[in-house]
Amino acid sequence: MKKTVHFGAGNIGRGFIGALFSQSGYHVTFVDIADQIINQLNEKKQYQVKLATPDQEELTIKNVSGLNNLKQENEVIEAIKEATFLTTAIGPTILPRIAPLIAKGLKERVKTNDDKLYIIACENQISATDLLQGYILENLDEQTKADLLDKVYFLNSAVDRIVPIQNNKNSIDVLVEPYYEWVVETRENIPPIEGMKIVSDLAPFIERKLFTVNTGHAVIAYLGYIKNKTFTIDQALADEEILEQVQAALNETGAYLINQYGLNPDEHQQYINKIINRFKNPILNDAVTRVGRSPLRKLGPNDRLVRPAAEAEKAGLSFTNLAKAIASALLFDYQVDEEAIKLQEMINEKGVLRVLKEISGLEESDDLTQEVIKHFNTLK
Repeated sequence: MKKTVHFGAGNIGRGFIGALFSQSGYHVTFVDIADQIINQLNEKKQYQVKLATPDQEELTIKNVSGLNNLKQENEVIEAIKEATFLTTAIGPTILPRIAPLIAKGLKERVKTNDDKLYIIACENQISATDLLQGYILENLDEQTKADLLDKVYFLNSAVDRIVPIQNNKNSIDVLVEPYYEWVVETRENIPPIEGMKIVSDLAPFIERKLFTVNTGHAVIAYLGYIKNKTFTIDQALADEEILEQVQAALNETGAYLINQYGLNPDEHQQYINKIINRFKNPILNDAVTRVGRSPLRKLGPNDRLVRPAAEAEKAGLSFTNLAKAIASALLFDYQVDEEAIKLQEMINEKGVLRVLKEISGLEESDDLTQEVIKHFNTLK
């Protein structure tokens, strides 16, 4: 049986990427540090993916196992030596931590296996695989780097599937929305995987996804949190004022995307409408506090709020609704989230202008910065 190694046995790994590989006839070896999940994967050798639909359709995912990368390094290396694909869904900030082990696996692999290996980082991050490749190469000698040529391929991708907080304590079953999209950039003739779409230029797809799905999700979460900290995403969207703000923000990101990539305006509007309808799914029961977590990362210069706003400003397009979303993110003070706590400490110590400079790369003189400050003072 064909094999894949997937770093990250969390809900996205099991409910999305790993599930597609299993359905495509692969044995999936999940690599993670969560013993409870790893042990259950090895004991049960299967789990259920439940779709967030009225009839709660279930899919049985088989041919799975798990390894703990902290305790079973040699076994992970052996798995990498035999795999056709190596994927991740572990979070962009964790990629540098797993890169040394992947590098060890690749070094051993090229000694004995001439088959092609395809590495894909399935993260909510532009060029995530390029980042992972850089981290891996830092841990390899020049000879091994040369040996990787024509044997190991690093492919960027865009992924989209909503996986909410699970109410299945001590279970490895996963609830996911029925919609998903996985787009991979390559000109290679790679083995087909169910649900994977191959394109030659990923940029329009990944920015369309990040600046519609991720931006929209964040706008709902932060505005919803300000209005009612106990809101779920669908409850927040039931508020007409929030719904109008989300639509306005996505119209701004849409104007940038249409201008940048020549997207069809009518088709993109249909895409926006489809995304908003996905967010309205009450079965997902997704809390604004979960979606809004990690505000420091989400306020980064290349992330879902600041990047499209800054690009809109450069293009002479409207950005005022995105500025309001950035301001609302600055007010996210959820005390269970470490980044939210740190953000508020930074604002109290240094002020908003300094935080926007350090976290978002925005200068005080920028029109965008001034617009954010205006909304911040109104919202707080």
